[in-house]
Amino acid sequence: MKFLAITLITDSPDPVTGGLRPTRERFREVVAAALRAEELGFDGFGVGERHERPFLSSSPPVVLSHIAALTRRIRLFTAVTTLSLLDPVRAYEDYATLDHLSDGRLELMIGKGNGTAQRELFQVTPEDQWARNAEGYELFRRIWREDKVSAQPRFRPALSGAEVLPRPYQRTLRVWHGSATSRESVDLAARYGDPLFSANVTHPIGPYAELIRHYRERWEHHGHDPARAVVGAGTAGYHAARTSQQAVAAYRPAFARYLAFHERLGTAPVFPTLEDFVERSSALIGSPQQVIEKVHRYHEAFGHTALHLQAEAGGLPEADHRASLELFQSDIAPVLRRAIPDPAFPDPSLPDL
Repeated sequence: MKFLAITLITDSPDPVTGGLRPTRERFREVVAAALRAEELGFDGFGVGERHERPFLSSSPPVVLSHIAALTRRIRLFTAVTTLSLLDPVRAYEDYATLDHLSDGRLELMIGKGNGTAQRELFQVTPEDQWARNAEGYELFRRIWREDKVSAQPRFRPALSGAEVLPRPYQRTLRVWHGSATSRESVDLAARYGDPLFSANVTHPIGPYAELIRHYRERWEHHGHDPARAVVGAGTAGYHAARTSQQAVAAYRPAFARYLAFHERLGTAPVFPTLEDFVERSSALIGSPQQVIEKVHRYHEAFGHTALHLQAEAGGLPEADHRASLELFQSDIAPVLRRAIPDPAFPDPSLPDL
């Protein structure tokens, strides 16, 4: 199993002072989280893309390029790239550049994105967002693979023998398709033989397991080898300590922020108590053995071989969060790596199959 640390770069109040931190400081915290993830042995670091409050993650390629300059080993992910909002030609230029600057450590997760405000900002309608996402990916994929492209897309000007530079470092880029609750992303991933990353952070396990079953069915329908299907999954929260009592007690402030967030939105939380959150959500909160057992329980339903954790403290004291990540790498990750094999991340130095 491979492990990613991700951030959406939320611009949320400081848990101690209640005030917002300077934007410059938030970006420095994100960079520090990436350096820590590499130091601790995580396989990847992901930065989300959002174009509305309370997020500051509107430009993942810029943030990841800075991180690429400061790291050497860790793979760099988007989580997710919202191709439904972007010109695929411009997105290609950004990520092909990042691919070179990172020496081929780039992997993308793509998706249509969530949020009414960002959709309105880019004048994307609910009716055309899925078509935009599919068209954007198909064109992005062609540009990555072909030196010159001609196309008559619906949502951007036509291309006639267009040469888009720079050409990428990796001839074949691994692109994950992020999926929360809809089948459109799942179908797109299966059609192209791409991996799926389940954003299983809001609800209990049932609907996510159903989508992954659908993915595997469509994967075979399109003629792909079932053994080559790759699935990743998220976590709604993470905190491990030597005992479950210590872990749950330490996580209470973070769960209070979860409840406050729903109160601000005027929505009822799916998990109304911390005990319910620990039991029924994808959150990994408890002793190392409890975390390992829960990952195995989800693996039985998903068959996933990659897992993401929150890169930043999210309301926990920074020292506690670091100690928890250290415990993950010392006591949890080695057990899961041995028990759940994962297909190797692509090596750009090897020829394409």
